[in-house]
Amino acid sequence: MVVEENCSMHSLERELDLELDIDLAMECAPIGRTIKTALLRAHSEGRVIMGLSAAINVLSKSPEGSLFCLMAQPKDGDSATHMHEVLLEAFCYENDIYVIKVDDATKLSRILGQDSVESCCLVQKVWADAPEEQLTKAENQMVDYCEAHWDAPQQPIVQLPAV
Repeated sequence: MVVEENCSMHSLERELDLELDIDLAMECAPIGRTIKTALLRAHSEGRVIMGLSAAINVLSKSPEGSLFCLMAQPKDGDSATHMHEVLLEAFCYENDIYVIKVDDATKLSRILGQDSVESCCLVQKVWADAPEEQLTKAENQMVDYCEAHWDAPQQPIVQLPAV
């Protein structure tokens, strides 16, 4: 009986150590990997809206439900799409939705398993039974990143990991 208790305690300690290692790795991870982690989780939970038109449609109906708007670098020469993206970005700032600019639409689309290349996506909030939204550890780190760059005249471009 004592041996079983020791085994279960060692197992629990190993699980806690593994969780701590994952948490420490997340804290030290570059923001691009943190974004990828958050996107994959939100996607698995059905909280990601892909595409410029879909994002504009969702935001026009209920902007309070969105947490992040990830926007890829615009392609040169597509002024109509660029104008939509500028207006979307301004709308997000007006509605306190964090905007994160990423380096490549292809990487963004591949992370989310899309066949077509989309230039932006929205990450929706999770509303549990609590009156406040629930954020994952990666989402909290993304909020911290956004808050640190909120007033920057030029938003930094995040390098997403290759997929």
